[in-house]
Parts: sequence; structure tokens; C-alpha cells
Amino acid sequence: GDFRYTSAMQGEPALRGRHIDCLYLDNTHCHPQRALPSRALATRQAARLIRAHPQHRVVIGVYTLGKETLLVELALEFSTWVVVSPWRLEQMRLLELPDVFTAEEGAGWIRAVDVAEIRRDTLVAWNRLHPTIAIVPTGRPVKVTHPNIHLIPYSDHSSFAELCEFVKWLKPCSIIPIVKGDMCQVYFQEYLSSAPQVLPDFKVSKPVLESGQQQSRRRGQKPTSLWKRALRCSVPRGVVYESPEKNTEKPEALTDVKVPEHCREPALCSKGGCTCHRGEKEELSGEQVGTAGAAPVSSEHLATGFAEQYLLTPLNVLKQNSSQTFDQLVEDFFRKGDTP
Repeated sequence: GDFRYTSAMQGEPALRGRHIDCLYLDNTHCHPQRALPSRALATRQAARLIRAHPQHRVVIGVYTLGKETLLVELALEFSTWVVVSPWRLEQMRLLELPDVFTAEEGAGWIRAVDVAEIRRDTLVAWNRLHPTIAIVPTGRPVKVTHPNIHLIPYSDHSSFAELCEFVKWLKPCSIIPIVKGDMCQVYFQEYLSSAPQVLPDFKVSKPVLESGQQQSRRRGQKPTSLWKRALRCSVPRGVVYESPEKNTEKPEALTDVKVPEHCREPALCSKGGCTCHRGEKEELSGEQVGTAGAAPVSSEHLATGFAEQYLLTPLNVLKQNSSQTFDQLVEDFFRKGDTP
């Protein structure tokens, strides 16, 4: 975004003593021949211009955002309201700016309008009603189409000298300009740090690693996939699925899985995996789930069992099924529950 450097930034704790690998830089005015005064000096130039036209009303062209500080300082300097549109007034209130803005026409002799309104035809129309000057605060070259349009070099972008001072102090390893096509890096090459770039550390936190190792040792086997592990327990645990790229085929579990009667109580299932098969020596593998435990299920648990299958089905599989297919799956499921 817009960035105007000041030397006071060197005292910011967030910047002081930091190693910066890559700096995204606002290079709007990154050219040695584009000199800009400070915003304080540009504000004084605008005040002198207004004093030189004591009988004129003042219209200042601004964008949707920006230049609010200039408007506030001019309002305080001349003890007048700044007239703005109703939507801009609400914006100034949201920004919690000083109470110097109003939407009442004629309440003040300084008015802020969209910069697109500063044209020759509008200046001619305004001057028919009352002597008016227009101020366009900008650091960019703009074509002036009326003698009462005045450019003030007020900008929220850093000047070339300020950019050099900032980069020289910060010493980043590299610079990416936000204005594309401007090869301004050559101006800062001598200020860049030669320190090697440090990549972010994306290691998993220690408690998570220890938890995974403990679960693996407790089961005495390698951790299985989330999809197969979820099918061993009929207690709904939310949406659990593998990545769609790894699981693109329709799972058999949607139509063939039976809900074991002895795995209906939540108290029998642990967070690390289903332990409801306490009488068995080995846990069922994912391939055995479709056929084992096919004992009849009471009607009160049919809805829960089907809801679990639905929730554990990958989203890409659900999208492949039409509403008619889904209705058929419901009928088939409950028909199986009625089979002795």
C-alpha cells in the first residue's frame, strides 16, 4: 500500500534490529529526478496559496482514501469546516478523524470533492457562482486545464531520497517493487544485505510429534489413514476425509458398511481410535470393515449410523451423487436394517 517514510520509523520496535529477507517496497516515486517535499512543507505551500486568494472558495480534489491529514490541518489552520459528501462524512467518522467535516452545504468555504471533478468545465461553472480555486494534492505530473487549478506536491508515497534512506537503514536482502515494470532495484543494490535468507521454520510442534509416536506405539502398528481409522468407530466425529486428490474414487463404505451393534456406545471409543473391539486380539483392518460385524442394528441407531457414513464421505464423492441417488441410498440403508 501507500508508504511515506519518516526518520521516526527507525525507533519502531517492530523494525529495529530485524533481519528482513524480502522487502515489498512502494516505489511510486522511485526516480532520482522526482523530488518531493515533506508533507508538512507541502501543507504550508497549500496554506500560502489559500491566503493568497482571500476572496475565493477552495475546492480540494482527493481520492477515495488519502489526504485526510491535509484536510484536517487546513481546517484547523483556517478555522473552517470542510464540506464533504454524506458518504465521505461517514468515512471520516469511521476513521475517527477530528470533528472538522460536515455534509451541510455552505457551512464551510473549503470543500473536498473527488479528484475527477477538478476539470475545466467544473471550474468555469463554480466561478460563475463564486470565485473559486481548486487544489490537487499530488506528486504525479498532471495536466492543468484551467488557471485556477493549482498542483501541490503533497503525496502519501515516499520520495526517492526517503526510499534510499529507508532501504539503507533497513538493509533487506532483496526488494520487490509493488509498481511492476519499474526496475528501481538498481538504485538500492549497494544498500542490500549480503546475509543469507532464512527460510521459515514449519516444523511440527513437539507435543504433536510425541502424541503421534505414543499412538503408534500403543497400537503396535503404523498409523492408518484418517478415512480407514474413522470407519472403525460408529460415533460421529465430524468430517474426516483424505485429500480429494488422493481419494477420487467412490468409497465402498457409502453403501456396504454395517454398524456393529457392540460399537454403539460413545464411552467405548477413545480419541486415538476405536477400542470397542476389546474381545478381539487384533483390530480390524480397513478392508475388513465392510463385512465384519454385520449383526442386526436396532432402529434407534440406524439414523445415527447412516449420518456417520454421510459425514465421513469425501465432499468430491457427495458432489457426484444426485438427489435421487441419495434418496436411493437412504432407502437401501434402512431396507438392510429391516433384514433379519
